[in-house]
Amino acid sequence: MSYDEVEIEDMEWNEELQAYTYPCPCGDLFQITKEDLKLGEEIARCPSCSLYITVVYNIEDFLADSDQNRRNKGLQPSKQQTVTVA
Repeated sequence: MSYDEVEIEDMEWNEELQAYTYPCPCGDLFQITKEDLKLGEEIARCPSCSLYITVVYNIEDFLADSDQNRRNKGLQPSKQQTVTVA
């Protein structure tokens, strides 16, 4: 059973960890990465104890962010390309 449900807006982005974090009662931080969120993961775990929280968020916000970053960099979604070896 989850320790708590937390809205993603109530979590803090930690640049060093490259993860959203939220204070754990043990003194450490619950953590979940953007990549986890894009994959539909909703559990943020504490690395120091057995507690975890359920993160409430809209997955489309993270999928749209990923698509927008690709467009900004001029990248297209990955496609298979044929390679000819001479």
